[in-house]
Amino acid sequence: MRVLLSGYDSRGGVEPLVGLAVRLRELGAEVRVCAPPDEEFAERLAGVGVPLVPVGQSVRALVTAATPPSAADLPRRAAELTVAQLDAVAAAAEGCDALVATGLMPAAAAARSVAQKLGIRSVYATFQQLTLPSPHHPPLAYPGRPFPPEVTDNRVLWDLDAQSINALFGEALNTNRASIGLPPVDNVRDYVIGDQPWLATDPTLDPWQEPADLDVVQTGAWFLPDERPLPAELEAFLDAGTPPVYVGFGSMPMRTSTDVAQVAIEAIRAQGRRAVVARGWADLALIDDQDDCFAVGEVNQQALFGRVAAVVHHGGAGTTTTAARAGAPQVVVPQAGDQPYWAGRVADLGIGAAHDGPTPTTEPLSAALKTTLTPETRARATAVASAIRTDGTTVAAKLLLDAISRERPPMPA
Repeated sequence: MRVLLSGYDSRGGVEPLVGLAVRLRELGAEVRVCAPPDEEFAERLAGVGVPLVPVGQSVRALVTAATPPSAADLPRRAAELTVAQLDAVAAAAEGCDALVATGLMPAAAAARSVAQKLGIRSVYATFQQLTLPSPHHPPLAYPGRPFPPEVTDNRVLWDLDAQSINALFGEALNTNRASIGLPPVDNVRDYVIGDQPWLATDPTLDPWQEPADLDVVQTGAWFLPDERPLPAELEAFLDAGTPPVYVGFGSMPMRTSTDVAQVAIEAIRAQGRRAVVARGWADLALIDDQDDCFAVGEVNQQALFGRVAAVVHHGGAGTTTTAARAGAPQVVVPQAGDQPYWAGRVADLGIGAAHDGPTPTTEPLSAALKTTLTPETRARATAVASAIRTDGTTVAAKLLLDAISRERPPMPA
């Protein structure tokens, strides 16, 4: 069996595909991943022996550009991505039995179109539920297309969401579908999501509420157990004192008027703690040469989060779940997209605190840390960690391979 996993996204959207790819391969499938050409993604996939089919522009280059993408530019960029995705996925999907589409809406739409053209099974998977229509929560607004503040009915908001997606991506998608002999779609979002989407999140952290308008399959989060050792210098730092506080913002460039590293380190020191500072796409750096702080680049977060007193981060789905699995209390400083949702979930579960707003300042961050570093929060985080499922990749891989097996004609006797 051959499977293509397609996802144009930042690190938090590519890492789950690594986990699923490895599990599919362990179950006997041949797997390749279609993802952005960023060097760190290529290295990550090469490290587990999974082929990368690069598509589109570097996500890091787009996110960290001196002039960030504007809302007005979104349709043009979406059109370019649709063309690039169609070309790359069409080539990569030849001979495949199934395709899993994730990531940005126009990229997922192109991937599902290729699967339709080739006549192979495809499924849409998301790493947060806010892209899935439900009467229990509102959709995320696209940049430059806010919802009317007087509209509070979730079903109406989801209708408006479909209209926004059609306006932003419909013309580019249907023009390119016509070029490969496919009919137009009149609802891009519903076409991408399909009849039975997968929600690749943990039910404790991200419970899907019924009844809803969709038949959602919640697989659990997709993770690859990370066996990489921590660097010797980091091990020495961890062993040299009490557990530090980790601070890192992943793929967020942190465009703020304040020095984020300085604010974070001062807030951590105000609680009498040491710090591990992750550089990330914000390129955080140490603020002085004191020996109570240590800077890291790419590192095994699964191992590191089990050794820290708390994790200060942006609220990406992957980081939130990794910290929760490790039993590490969290302070979430949400920047955009689904991150305020994850910040709210951390606070609601009692496993940490949500910073008010995207710009960290010393006093509010220190107050959030004070709450998070209590024995009560640590105990709650430990309890929640024991409830986190660890079989998400296995569930998803078996669902996909079983579906392929059912559709294959029986072997002749």
